[in-house]
Amino acid sequence: MRKIIISEFVVLLIGTLFAWANFTIELIAWMGNVSCPTGCAVGSGVVNPFFTPCFYGALFFTIAFVLSAIMLGKSNNNK
Repeated sequence: MRKIIISEFVVLLIGTLFAWANFTIELIAWMGNVSCPTGCAVGSGVVNPFFTPCFYGALFFTIAFVLSAIMLGKSNNNK
């Protein structure tokens, strides 16, 4: 069971870093008044990155990662 929790933790860590990196690229492009190079923005033109799927995906990945970290910490305490 511990291997599954560690695997989940690693996958969510990578996903969280990827999601926030995409959001950061989108935010920098938005601040520079350039269209998003990652293709996250819905529609054409310059879109506020806080209203895109990249931002919400990054938030949900972060929540799942934190919950996984709590589970991993509790599994370490039970040993």
